Amino acid sequence: MDLAFAQKFAVEWQDAWNSHDLDRILAHYHEDVTFSSPMIERFNGDPSGTVHGKAALRDYWSTGLTRIPDLRFEVMDVRAGVDSLVIDYRNQIGGRVYEVLTFRGDLIIAGFGAYGAVLAH
Repeated sequence: MDLAFAQKFAVEWQDAWNSHDLDRILAHYHEDVTFSSPMIERFNGDPSGTVHGKAALRDYWSTGLTRIPDLRFEVMDVRAGVDSLVIDYRNQIGGRVYEVLTFRGDLIIAGFGAYGAVLAH
């Protein structure tokens, strides 16, 4: 993956999240995606902090968008790896978050969010 792709993707990712259009957000994810975040336990009560499959990811993010109606992301920086990228962003309450996304072809097959001191509302 090259940096130009990662930067373009990060802009699309930010715009999709800020639109709150769940289908637009999920369009970049593989049906067999695995995603981990400390917010999964908070929103869905799953202590593993991981969801498996696009349907489970939809459920998790649907809950998040409902519970945080003012959700907004601002990409601060992006890094490219071999088959992955890292998005450094600021959320609606000023918290810095890193999202690490691994691709299979042009779709995300795995990802995780890493949070600092400020998680969310």
